[in-house]
Amino acid sequence: MRVIPAVLLTVSILSLLSVRANEANFNKDQVLVIDGQKIFPIGFTMPPPPGGLTPWGRDGIEELHDAGATFLRTGTQGAPWTNDTTAREGQWLAAAARNHMHCLVNLREASSIKEGDAKTEKLLRELLARFKDHAGLGVWKGVDEPEWGKHPIPPMVRAYKIIKEVDPHHPVWVAQAPRGTIDSMRAYAATYDATGADIYPIGYPPGMHSPSTIFPNKEISLVGDYTTRMMQVADEGNGVRKPVWMVLQIAWSGVVKPGKTLRMPTFPEERYMTYESIISGARGLLYFGGSLAEACTARDAKLGWNWTFWRNVLRPVVEEIGEKSPLYPALLAANSDLPISVQGNNLKPHELEFVARDGDDALFILAAKREGATVQVQFTNLPPAAATADVLFESPRKIEAKNGAFTDWFAPFDVHVYRFPHR
Repeated sequence: MRVIPAVLLTVSILSLLSVRANEANFNKDQVLVIDGQKIFPIGFTMPPPPGGLTPWGRDGIEELHDAGATFLRTGTQGAPWTNDTTAREGQWLAAAARNHMHCLVNLREASSIKEGDAKTEKLLRELLARFKDHAGLGVWKGVDEPEWGKHPIPPMVRAYKIIKEVDPHHPVWVAQAPRGTIDSMRAYAATYDATGADIYPIGYPPGMHSPSTIFPNKEISLVGDYTTRMMQVADEGNGVRKPVWMVLQIAWSGVVKPGKTLRMPTFPEERYMTYESIISGARGLLYFGGSLAEACTARDAKLGWNWTFWRNVLRPVVEEIGEKSPLYPALLAANSDLPISVQGNNLKPHELEFVARDGDDALFILAAKREGATVQVQFTNLPPAAATADVLFESPRKIEAKNGAFTDWFAPFDVHVYRFPHR
C-alpha cells in the first residue's frame, strides 16, 4: 500500500547529523557548482544499496568515491514513493554526504502534477521539505524520458515551479530517450535546468536502442551523435545553453530481457563512449544498469550491484575522469578559444573529434576517433610555447609539439588525452 512519506518519522542519527543547507547551480560554462566547488557529476543509476558491501568487504559507496565518482542517482526506480523508499533515500543521502558525494534524487510521480491534484502536490512538497537541506543533496530528477512517453508539459511545469518555490537552491535535470526531434524535446525546456539523454548502443543487433530514422549509424559513436543532438536541444539561442548530462550503458533492457543476448561494454568501448560524450559537450555522466540483477553474477546479485563489471571495466574508466585524476581540472574548465585544428590524409569530416580545455596549470586536448581506418593526424595552431605533452593514461608516452603542431596515430575508437603544462 502506498503511504505518503511525511508519516515516516524514523530517520537515522547519522542522517540527522549530516543535514545542513547547501546550494547548487550552474556557471556560465554549464559546470555544476555546489557550495562554490565545481563538480563534474559522475554517477550511477541505480547505485549500490546504502550500507551494502563489495565482494571484498568494503562499503560500496566508499568504493565508488575512492575511484573518483561524485554522484549517485537515487530516489525510486520503477515504483512509487513509500515509507521504505523514503527511509532508503535518507540513508543514501547520508552515505553520499559521508563520502563527499551528492545525490540526483528521482522525484518520479511527484515530478508531474495535474491541475487540482492536491495529493501529488502534497507528496512533492513533503519530499522537498524533507530532503532539500541535506548535505548529500545535489540535484532533483524530473520525469524520465517525457518526450518519448508523450508526457504532457503543463503538469511538469507546475511541479517545476513548486520545486523552485520550495527549494530554489537545487537544479532539476530531465533526461530524454534517444527519440523525438530537436524541436519536440526542446518543448520541455520550461521543465528543467539541465537535460540530457540515455543512449545504449551495445547489444545484438548493435545500435537497436536508436531508431534508424534518426541516425543510420549503429556504431558506439552513436553516443557522440546523441550528445551533439542534446547540445542542440539545450541551446536556447543568444549564447544561452543549458547543461547536458548523458546516461551511458552498463546494461539495459535490450540485453537482459528474455530472448535477448547479454552484452555489456568492454573497457575500450566504455572508455571511448565516455570520452566522446565529454568531447561532444557533456558536463556530467551517469552509468545505467549496475543494479540490474539479470546482468549480475549470482554473487553480485546478492550484493545488489554489478561489482564484477565495476572492477573489470568501469572503475578504470572512472579513475581516468574522476576527481582524483590529473584530467579532472579539464572537465571543470571552459572550452578553449584557441583555433586548434586537425588534418590528415583520408580523414573524413568529424571522424576525429576533439576538445581543448585551458586549465590553470595546463592545456588539455581530449581526442577520440570514430570508426574507419587507422590514420595519422596532425594537430595545428597550438600556442607557440606548447612543447612536450604527457599522453595521460599511456605513460611513459609523450609527444613533442614544434611550431604549434604535433602528429599522432589514431585507430578506430582510439582516445588520446594530451596535457601541455603551462610554462
